[in-house]
Amino acid sequence: MAAHRRPRPRPFGGAAARTAAAVGLAGAATATALGGTGHAAPRPGPEQVRAKVDRLYREAEAATEKYDGTKEKADRARRRLDALRDEAARRTDRLNAAREALGAVAAAQYRSGGMGPALQLALSGDPDRYLEGVGFAERVGARQAAAVARVRKQLGELERLRGAARVEVASLRTRQAELRRRKQEITGRLAEARRLLAGLSPSERERVADGTGGATAAHAARSGPGGAARDVLGPAGGNALGPAGGGAAAPNSRAAAAVAYAYGKLGSPYVWGATGPNAFDCSGLVQAAYRAAGVSLPRTTYAQFGAGRRVSRSELLPGDLVFFYSGISHVGLYVGNGLMIHAPNPSAPVRLAPVDQMPFAGATRVM
Repeated sequence: MAAHRRPRPRPFGGAAARTAAAVGLAGAATATALGGTGHAAPRPGPEQVRAKVDRLYREAEAATEKYDGTKEKADRARRRLDALRDEAARRTDRLNAAREALGAVAAAQYRSGGMGPALQLALSGDPDRYLEGVGFAERVGARQAAAVARVRKQLGELERLRGAARVEVASLRTRQAELRRRKQEITGRLAEARRLLAGLSPSERERVADGTGGATAAHAARSGPGGAARDVLGPAGGNALGPAGGGAAAPNSRAAAAVAYAYGKLGSPYVWGATGPNAFDCSGLVQAAYRAAGVSLPRTTYAQFGAGRRVSRSELLPGDLVFFYSGISHVGLYVGNGLMIHAPNPSAPVRLAPVDQMPFAGATRVM
């Protein structure tokens, strides 16, 4: 009976096992190549990339505005520190001069032997003259005491200045550390956006860029120097305040000049932290436009939002500042006909765009 038993199957081992494993891996690879169960991650399409890039640019822009605000504070701290150091140097010079004067008086007293007044009177050959001298010495002593008091006061003031300078040094270092953090955050967001865009074809990248801040063809056809600019500036490009083509007028010559400046910067590149004259970020463009018109605006979007009189969406006139997103992280310059000029992001230069393209947060009119 034992001779008729079926032999027990033996497990694979050695070369047989390695051969079977190799065959299995080859089959799996073939299945993957032929569209089997193993799939590579799909390449994101232009719309997905646009959404991600838009988000990254918004985050980078919000960080940029905080960077700009921190840089302003750091610059103010540096100027205060320089002023404190200059004042401390001047006071140190005055203190040293006062100390030298006191030293001269002390040396004179030492040379006179420091003899008591009664003994000097007894030994004097001319008591009347000596008594006059004692009065003079008393007066010198009073002046010396006042000089000592002044030196003490100057020492106290100098120490106060040095303490204030130490505070400013600490503030400046804190701001500088924050600037480094903001810069890392900005560059990280922008690098990720560039990586996503690099995976698209040139035509897809162009479509994504058009979707991040460009004017539509219909808007562009009736805008620019031949359309909206004429409405704002008049047919000769001057500071005309009345409509020349049926559009709304700028409320004043400063607003008209700011709009004219912005039109002149169309096509300029976006560079975070830049305020012109050849590159801009969003708040830098608005600040530069009004600076050219003789008006000083704050540096950041959230500070610019409080720099004028609030106006509603329906009240917009050329030259008004228009703000977007809940964090007031983006700003443009309204130019009429539902359009603004703004610096969108590193993928798009300064350009015209519809105001309704982004979530509207509010508007202000520079007075």
